[in-house]
Amino acid sequence: MNREIYRYNFTAGVPFKDVEESLLLAVLATESLHGRSLVRLDASFCLEESRRTCVVDAGTEVGRHIARIFTGFITREFGEEAFRVERLGQSGEQERKLQATGAA
Repeated sequence: MNREIYRYNFTAGVPFKDVEESLLLAVLATESLHGRSLVRLDASFCLEESRRTCVVDAGTEVGRHIARIFTGFITREFGEEAFRVERLGQSGEQERKLQATGAA
């Protein structure tokens, strides 16, 4: 199965606590669209403060909405130069992390 996975890399000047809060707000907004149960079933994401990264699995409609909302929030809050987004292919290590983290 080919999945759309996005990795967000943040610059040193971005407070990572604010990144985490923006992601959680994106998840809450997505719950308003799809309901809590579907978000729990279909959402996969993880934060790695030590690497200053956030990974979102956008392989489902729920995941795509989380990624879109999160991107909008962090762009507005930090600016376009504060982060970079990479589209990743499915990798074993990243896949395990996403499954282990799951939804909030």
